[in-house]
Amino acid sequence: MLGALEFLIGQWQGEEQIATTRWGPGGPAMATVDARLELGGKAIVLDYRETRDGEPALQAHAVMVAGPEHDQFGLYWFDSFGFIPANAAPGHWDGQRLVFLRSSPRGQTRHIYVPEGDGLYRLTLESSFDAGVHWEPVLTGSYRRVA
Repeated sequence: MLGALEFLIGQWQGEEQIATTRWGPGGPAMATVDARLELGGKAIVLDYRETRDGEPALQAHAVMVAGPEHDQFGLYWFDSFGFIPANAAPGHWDGQRLVFLRSSPRGQTRHIYVPEGDGLYRLTLESSFDAGVHWEPVLTGSYRRVA
C-alpha cells in the first residue's frame, strides 16, 4: 500500500537548523510533526509546526500518496508562506531515502526523508532557482518519535 512512506506515521519532535535564504533569516528551530493514515489507508496526512525563539513560524500541511509503482509517490504541500501546489510533487524511494521534488514559479524544493532506525528520521530541504543545476540548503532536521 504506502510502503516506504509508513516510517513517517506517528507524532514527532525535532531540532532543526534553518539556512538563511531569500525567505528569511537562518537559525535553530524546533518542530512537531503529526503524520497519520487517512482515506482508508491510501494517504498519509502530515501536519508540521515550526517554532523559532519560542514563537510560531512555518506551518505546513502535506498529503502523501502512493503512485502506481511500488517505489513512486506523490506529495501535495501547503504552507504558511502561501504555497499552493498545482500538481503532486513526484517522489521515489531509492532503498535508503524518500525524495520528493516540488516545482513552482518560486523554483524547486527537494525534500529528502531518511529513516535512521526505530523512532528516528532526518529531513533535508534544498532549493534550486536554476532548474536543478545548483542547490541551496534550506533546512536540516532530526526527529524523534514521541507517540
